[in-house]
Amino acid sequence: MNKIQNVMLAATVALGTIGAHGTALAASKDIVDTAVAAGSFKTLAAALQAADLVDTLKGPGPFTVFAPTDEAFAKIPKADLDALLKDKTALTAVLTYHVVAGKVMAADVVKLTQANTLEGSPVKIRVVGGKVMVNNANVTATDIAASNGVIHVIDTVIMPAKK
Repeated sequence: MNKIQNVMLAATVALGTIGAHGTALAASKDIVDTAVAAGSFKTLAAALQAADLVDTLKGPGPFTVFAPTDEAFAKIPKADLDALLKDKTALTAVLTYHVVAGKVMAADVVKLTQANTLEGSPVKIRVVGGKVMVNNANVTATDIAASNGVIHVIDTVIMPAKK
């Protein structure tokens, strides 16, 4: 197994979608419940609630979410994050900038140079030194299955250009 496959397997096992003997289980949880169950997306979950986007991401989709971890949100200065969480319009723009319509698996992501987000602006996708990047964020885990799409974990919150 290569390094990317090891990371994918570790993330999948951590999220409980691998059963006994390494067999994949059908994803029974939606994107929101899958992220919450992982335990490393508490800030993302709180932000989705503040922006009233939980029901959207629990909807039928399918969606591809580039999900920033709690550590990614911790890179934002506290005052800036607090202000963002209180500004529903700006928060909605940032969060929907992390979501692409459709289920785009890692094997397809690496073939893209950009993807259009629900926010309306595209994110840039590139492979640098064998690592996939979305704008300035590194993808740290891929293909985490959910019943209504897929999650790819990123290490930085990506921001849309101001309109």
